[in-house]
Amino acid sequence: TGALCCQVMWNTAVHAEFIHDHADYGFEIPSVKFNWRTIKEKRDAYVRRLNDIYENNVKKAHIDIIRGYGKFTADPEPTIEVDGKKYTAPHILIATGGRPAVPSDREIPGASLGMTSDGFFDLEELPRRSVVVGAGYIAVEIAGILSTLGSKSSLLIRQDKVM
Repeated sequence: TGALCCQVMWNTAVHAEFIHDHADYGFEIPSVKFNWRTIKEKRDAYVRRLNDIYENNVKKAHIDIIRGYGKFTADPEPTIEVDGKKYTAPHILIATGGRPAVPSDREIPGASLGMTSDGFFDLEELPRRSVVVGAGYIAVEIAGILSTLGSKSSLLIRQDKVM
């Protein structure tokens, strides 16, 4: 879901860049306004629709989706136990997903004032100013998207060694 959301927001930023450069190509457009809530609503609806399509395709293929906390058992056949129920199959896929580790305010003062990249997709409004911490591709993309859409953005990168 995060990749889809990021792609939609990246495409939104690309359109903003095209609009920014329109005068260089002879287009005269009076003021253009960007509405964050509109793209958020449309993006979220698009992702929900795609997730429903993917889940329906999985069901049509007669694949069981089991949501819960699971663990492998000591049974002789490949077996997992999820919420007290055992499942055995020749092939078992466990898609764990992932969650970022958020430091405590004791570890990093003010950490609770921030958000993870998931929080970016929950924003109801474009922030006037933003600081993105990290040097991975998601951090760089989010900083670029926010900046292109009008947020005064900074990207902070940790450096452990002097080069």
